[in-house]
Amino acid sequence: MFTGLVEATGKITSLEPQGPGMRLVVDARELAEGVNIGDSIANNGCCLTVIEINNNCLTFEAGPETLAKTSLGTKQAGDAINLERSLQVGDRLGGHLVTGHVDGVGMLDERQDEQEWSTLWFKVPAQLTRQMAPKGSITVEGVSLTLVDVESDRFSVALIPHTLQATTLGTLQIGDSVNLETDLLAKYVEQQMSAWPNSSPLTDREANENNTAPVTDFPSSSES
Repeated sequence: MFTGLVEATGKITSLEPQGPGMRLVVDARELAEGVNIGDSIANNGCCLTVIEINNNCLTFEAGPETLAKTSLGTKQAGDAINLERSLQVGDRLGGHLVTGHVDGVGMLDERQDEQEWSTLWFKVPAQLTRQMAPKGSITVEGVSLTLVDVESDRFSVALIPHTLQATTLGTLQIGDSVNLETDLLAKYVEQQMSAWPNSSPLTDREANENNTAPVTDFPSSSES
């Protein structure tokens, strides 16, 4: 579990094909201190396991599903990458709850820069916007952000100068792909609403078991 607060930006030093997947080596710089083999690290919002440590370089393995469903499959040696270690019990939750499981890949559609501030619009698979709401949370490339506007197939976020400087979001160009993870609570709400569109307080199966009719209306406060 993560918070979406990027701790450091690392640099990909090598990408080596390994079977159907990829071996990824990242220079994590100061973040590598205290990291152990087996630890989980969010790489641009994608949770990967550390399998090898060499000074400040951390090695990960990404399977074919990860490469196909995240922006990691398009990365090259030398690219910068957002890094965050997993949340410890008792840590401050400054962003929001992030699982590190990427829901889809979006694309930077529009960029509005005003001095040191920026508003970014991302094109997104339409099914993901059902899990978004203005002033809600979204994770873009591992960065916890607040949604500003949400349309049927895109959304916007407003970035402060610190976020633009401390993460890879500041260098994004139109057409660049990004990892997206929607809010965890929004996933469950959307799933329940789509799975039980005509649900009632008492289901038909429960009614049969209790030999009663399903409840469809509640009595008013004046009824006894």
